[in-house]
Order: sequence, then C-alpha cells, then structure tokens
Amino acid sequence: MSTQVPALLDGLVDDAAVFPPGSAALPDALTAHRRHRAAWYADLVGPLLIPASTVAAGRLSGLVDPAEGLVVGVIGDTGIAGLPVALPCLPPDGVTVRQVEVAVAKRGEDPLPGITELLRVTATTPGVEAVYAELPLTFGLMGALDALAAARADGVPIAAKFRTGGLAAELFPTPAELAAVVCACRDRALPFKLTAGLHEAVRHLDPETGFTHHGYANVLAATLAAAGGAGVRAVAELLTVADPRPLLEHLNGRLDAPRPLWVGFGSCSILEPLTDLIRLGLVNGGYDA
Repeated sequence: MSTQVPALLDGLVDDAAVFPPGSAALPDALTAHRRHRAAWYADLVGPLLIPASTVAAGRLSGLVDPAEGLVVGVIGDTGIAGLPVALPCLPPDGVTVRQVEVAVAKRGEDPLPGITELLRVTATTPGVEAVYAELPLTFGLMGALDALAAARADGVPIAAKFRTGGLAAELFPTPAELAAVVCACRDRALPFKLTAGLHEAVRHLDPETGFTHHGYANVLAATLAAAGGAGVRAVAELLTVADPRPLLEHLNGRLDAPRPLWVGFGSCSILEPLTDLIRLGLVNGGYDA
C-alpha cells in the first residue's frame, strides 16, 4: 500500500537525532536520516539538524557522498560568533544548509543586540533559505518580534524560534504564554519554530519529571485557530486540551491545506511522532508494496 503525508503535516518534524535525549552518533544519525528520506513518510521529515561545533570540527567529512544531496540545518551551539566558522565547511562536502538556528539571548537579556549580530553574520551566507532567531519568552520579546518582522519585510529570510520545554519547570511556557506568542507572530505575519518538550501529540503530564508538556497536535490546532483570527484566550484553550477528539475536530478537514505560521519542530525520534500521528488517524500508515 502506498500512502502520503497530508499537506498540513509536510516537513513538520526536523530530524534532531544527534541531540539529547537521543544523542545518536553522527554516522548512525546519517544512516537513519537516509532511511527516513527514502520512506513512504518522507514528506513529514525536515532536514537533519547538526550542531555548528560538529560541522566546524569537520566530522561530516568522509561520511557524505556529495552526489546524495544531503540537506541539513545548522544549530548554533557555538553561539552566533561560531557560525562564520562552521557554515563554509559544508559546501565542500556536498552538503546544503537549508536553515540556521541560534539563540540570540539568554533569559533576561535584551535580544535586540543578538538579532542585529545574527542579521549581520547571515547576510554573507548565500543559499540559506531560513534563519531562526531563538528568543527567550521573557524581557524584550515583543520588541524582538517587531525587529524580526521588519527584517523579514525587507526580504531577509528570518523567523522566530521558541523553547516549549527543557530541564526546568520555568522553561515550559503556560498555555496563555504560548498562545500570546503564537498570536503575536500571527499579527506580524512571522513564521516560527518550536523546540524541546514536544514529545507527544497531545498535552500530557510526564510522570518522571512532573512537568506538563505541550502536545504538537495542540499546537497545530491552536495555530490554525490563530491563523483564522482567534484571540489569545481561544488559542490558549486549545493548548490546554488533553483529549485528542476536540483537536481532531479542528484538524480534520484541514489536512489538505498548507500549514500556516508554524514551521515545525525538531525531534530526536522521527518514528515516535509518526506513530502518534498514525494512531490519531492524521497519517495513514503503510508501506510501499
């Protein structure tokens, strides 16, 4: 049986196999990524995400056939300053950088200087389709979104990125906080990515940590509502839902339309979100006969 990933889910999950908690060895991650890209669910999968430190150390050399057309996203674990060192290392290996993602400030810091520096550094990087400025959900957020929207209006392919989880409770935004961010991006026609904490499709409590995690089906339904003009309260209500049925009511009937605003999220496992989406009936699982 041949199946297809619906347009709403196209490229939803970037392959973050080398990052915690999966922390796959790079050769293993490359092998698995090639398998994902050749599978029936390939349209669900975004680029392989690679730390800038790994790129700068030359660890991809000898692992990639230039003819295979590997596409990656570079995660600036070395900070903005490390990007000019890492990015030129990839074209000689036949690797295309689709996106660059990097934090522009720590919690409590003004993000505007980091945005300015990121714009300066990436302006000299040809061929990058998207740059994601990771913003803390604290001081200066709305001003930072204004700056990104202004740069985007000038033709710079920059967008926002936010954390929705981590190793501390304060790294998990409340539904109201996340809804306000989604609506703020909507108001500025600003695409955004999410990272961390999106381990399951539906909002749930992790019994090991005691943290309540956002669900990516919740975020998808909430983003569709925001794109349709819903206010912060209505968007937040969708983010609080722990029953998949009302979420599916929002998603079914919209599967054939492109996903608005939300670019997607990184996951150290591709098969786990795929399994969840199949279980919910959002993807028809199967294998090419």
